[in-house]
Amino acid sequence: MRRPRHLSPEERDLWNLVARQAKPLDQRRPSAKTPKMPEPSKPDPVPAPKQNFAADPLPQFRVGQKADHSRNHDLIPGLAEQMGKAPVQMDAKHFGKLKKGKLVPEARIDLHGMTLAEAHPALTGFILSSHSRGLRLVLVITGKGKLKDYEAPMPVRHGVLRHQVPQWLNLAPLRPLILQVTPAHLKHGGHGAYYVYLRRGR
Repeated sequence: MRRPRHLSPEERDLWNLVARQAKPLDQRRPSAKTPKMPEPSKPDPVPAPKQNFAADPLPQFRVGQKADHSRNHDLIPGLAEQMGKAPVQMDAKHFGKLKKGKLVPEARIDLHGMTLAEAHPALTGFILSSHSRGLRLVLVITGKGKLKDYEAPMPVRHGVLRHQVPQWLNLAPLRPLILQVTPAHLKHGGHGAYYVYLRRGR
């Protein structure tokens, strides 16, 4: 076994110098860890609103009470308004009597209860036949229409035939045969029927 070599005085002085500069390890110092994130601060609690159970939670109101009813929001004018603006093509004196129900229709057709597919050819045949016979005033009954259960409460226009018949009368082949179309007088059906005043046959 080799004996350890003794330090020389110079080596011992160097060792002592290094030893004086060394710092002892602190065994009680905790190991380095990931720093903790600060906990978010909690907002101050908002005090609950005081409830007054004695008062009515909902004020009394009526649906549409703030709506402006002075304006007409209907994008399409009503049928009566549209027909009222149509120019008078027939003699004004006869038209006045017609509006008052003083002229008696020479023939009539009742489309009430028919489908559109049934009513269109029936109306076309009736007008063509009436014109060929030289008739001047005929009555077309459409009915006013009524509210269907599945339509309520939607804002719809009732009476499909009542709105469709004037359009059919304004198309070929009927338009050239017709001088005037206007809602009938009450004694002839009112807004559930139309006077159709035919042109003279050529």
